[in-house]
Amino acid sequence: MSVSFLKSNSKPFQLRGIVARLYSTRKGEVSSSDPQKDTIRRYLYPPNIRNKASPTGTWRPDVARALQRAIPSVQAHETIERAWLLHQRHLRKKRDAELQRKFNCMRQAMQELEEIDSRLFREANKQEDPRARSLAEVEAMKSMSEPEKRAVESRVRGLFPRELRIPTDTPPKNGWPNEWRAFQRPLA
Repeated sequence: MSVSFLKSNSKPFQLRGIVARLYSTRKGEVSSSDPQKDTIRRYLYPPNIRNKASPTGTWRPDVARALQRAIPSVQAHETIERAWLLHQRHLRKKRDAELQRKFNCMRQAMQELEEIDSRLFREANKQEDPRARSLAEVEAMKSMSEPEKRAVESRVRGLFPRELRIPTDTPPKNGWPNEWRAFQRPLA
């Protein structure tokens, strides 16, 4: 929001007449441009634009008056801005507290998993290259068809499977592919 509207109380609304002249020509004023362009300009920017604001346009002559009515002084404007920044800070702190709570719950769950089963804890925290293939996978891929190979190569381990169909209310028209089996990756 501009503070210049709020500070200028000596000569309010001087901008109104200047902007209105940009949109329309005065009666009796002769334009030196093409008459066809003048006709188009008159239809696009009718002379009644000086009297009322356009509901869809960007020019509004009553903006300065509305600002002065809504925010009477610079101090009020600054107070509103400070209140808005304070509100944003409260929201940010609330989000940070929620994220910290979730992180602490996750850390506590991982500590309990480590105490219960160390093998599952190591498996959950193992860094893995998604492009790396084990010997069993490489051997199994040799006997696969090309679409099956592409499906195995495009699937990132640990993510939701892409080949799983979306549940629908009606069955598919061509039936269920009973011969299709998902490729099982070995854990180790």
